Amino acid sequence: MEHRARKRFGQNFLHDPLVIDRIHAAIDARPGERLVEIGPGQGAITQGLLTRAGALDVIELDRDLIEPLRQRLGGLGELRIHNADALDFDLRTLADSEGTLRLVGNLPYNISTPLLFHFLDQLDALQDMHLMLQKEVVERIAAEPGDKTYGRLSVMIQSRCAAASLFRIGPGAFKPAPKVESAFLRLRPLRPLPHPIDDPRLHGRIVAAAFGQRRKTLRNSLSGVVDLDIIEAAGIDPKRRAEELDVASYTRLANLAASATAD
Repeated sequence: MEHRARKRFGQNFLHDPLVIDRIHAAIDARPGERLVEIGPGQGAITQGLLTRAGALDVIELDRDLIEPLRQRLGGLGELRIHNADALDFDLRTLADSEGTLRLVGNLPYNISTPLLFHFLDQLDALQDMHLMLQKEVVERIAAEPGDKTYGRLSVMIQSRCAAASLFRIGPGAFKPAPKVESAFLRLRPLRPLPHPIDDPRLHGRIVAAAFGQRRKTLRNSLSGVVDLDIIEAAGIDPKRRAEELDVASYTRLANLAASATAD
């Protein structure tokens, strides 16, 4: 029987062969690489990854999809299926010591932001990420300072990864068709970090506070989080707004604030 997409799992199954081919060309999987796919669904991307790499780990929450995947694709290579929630899964258990795990996923749009932050916490295990997301989310991730879509997600991800929006994907490429457009995103961890963050938790608090009240000036939005003299010591005009600061400025501000706290 055909599997019905489940809304609670955010399932929209990719079926367009042209889009699938374009995705595989972007990933360019090679034999022997360590790959993991989040949410393989009915195996639209899985089949090509397994054929190209020879082995593949997949993380699938929906138990009803697991046996059909194993039966249809298990003969193509070493398919290791993990019935788990990607939000709780430790990717480091699949990676080698050199952080060469390649992550691929058609992420459920309703939990895409928590998943992205979960992946950021495990960047030491990752070589790159190729992710299908809602187009607006990809636009926010790749946005530049001054852009209306530039925000917390832009700063937090660009602080640690190079982000590239590769191409858009229309709703008709999926069954059932979502009500939004999608886009394919590439993230590559920055090694070494051009702007190392001394206290990631404090950095995250500052970025969240700044964009939490983005219409206010930094003097007001960061009140109670960062002292005015630290903002000025970072070379930042406190009359500016959150979207005007680049990634390096947020790191500089957070590191000065961390240093002041330590003193």
